[in-house]
Amino acid sequence: MTHATTAGDDARGTATPGPVGSRDGVVRILLVEDDDGDALLVREHLSDAGLPVDLVWVRSLDEALERLDVDCVLLDLGLPDAMGIGALERLLGAGAPAVVVLTGLSGADAGVQAVAAGAQDYLVKGEVDGELLSRSVRYAVQRRRLEETDRALYRSLVRAEETTRLERALLPTPAVRDDKLEVRVGYRAGRDGLLGGDFYDVVELPDGRVLALVGDVCGHGPDEAALGATLRTAWRTLVLAGTPAGDILGLLERVLAFERARPEVFTTATMLVVAPDRASADLYQAGHPVPFLLGPPSALLPTQRRGRALGIPVHGGWEPERLELDGDWRILMYTDGLLEATVHGGPERVGKAGLLAVVDRVLATERRGTDDARADDDPVDLVERVLHEVRGLHGGDLVDDAAVVLLGWGA
Repeated sequence: MTHATTAGDDARGTATPGPVGSRDGVVRILLVEDDDGDALLVREHLSDAGLPVDLVWVRSLDEALERLDVDCVLLDLGLPDAMGIGALERLLGAGAPAVVVLTGLSGADAGVQAVAAGAQDYLVKGEVDGELLSRSVRYAVQRRRLEETDRALYRSLVRAEETTRLERALLPTPAVRDDKLEVRVGYRAGRDGLLGGDFYDVVELPDGRVLALVGDVCGHGPDEAALGATLRTAWRTLVLAGTPAGDILGLLERVLAFERARPEVFTTATMLVVAPDRASADLYQAGHPVPFLLGPPSALLPTQRRGRALGIPVHGGWEPERLELDGDWRILMYTDGLLEATVHGGPERVGKAGLLAVVDRVLATERRGTDDARADDDPVDLVERVLHEVRGLHGGDLVDDAAVVLLGWGA
């Protein structure tokens, strides 16, 4: 049965304009028709076909443009305020859903033009019966939904490709040849699932030195992610070009100054330069959280020579902190997304003390796993375990991005 949502019918039974109805299984139709007789005929055709609809009738295109919250529009091309294909183009330009042209203008050319302009179908009034009109409406609605699904899929694919490009730039494969040096990296995107401004890299030079970087662009969003990718790429370029380690952060700051979208954007970073004999390292701090020397017990590395963040307009550079690394050692570098995670959803943050405790719990589990494991078992990935444990403490995806780099020797 045809259900027409109207303000009322006059004495002759013709529909008058009224609000759009919406029910499950019911097709919401907007009829744009200035002729009373033709409007009545459309209602009868839909009723004869048994198509359940909520029908709204308006007499002009201007009225129609205010009533587009429907599934399908039946559009006459001869209206008081619009004629021909121009009426259809105005309707589609306003964001109309599926449109079936239902008009007295016959001719193959008119139909081709209407479909080419974006109509789902073209019907001539004198050649339409209930079954044809009902089928055209159903097919038009379905085709429109498929088009929207295809567009959504395309947007999703484009977004995935953009994310993949950012991943390649932000999350590189460490370029290290020394298979005796333990190198582990990890990354967790923030709550929205998109990559942010955190970045890392690890590169081994021909002389045997290994340089590692962890950085964090302040802020969140695509601009910060793009800037992080740029800085990471610039850092690797400087390292591979043989730039002295003491000059790298200063040159990286110059790249930041040219590439940032706003002058207040800054970046924190930690850079570690491990000597070829793996017995010492130079630590450069640019306003970044201090790395851990893993234990047990784990502890913060020395912080006497901490430098300012990159992009902050104050005096001061970046002097290295010499680390003497006796015997076996492991150093964990990270971004503040781990520190800012909450504890069980409350106001308390994990912080440095909490992260140290997490790391030591994971280390204890790692030792037990190593003692109990068979020779062919994969080793425990400490970085992934730490990220997993912090996420568990937080109770879900982290609010901020988190990047982690682990370097180890002889452990």
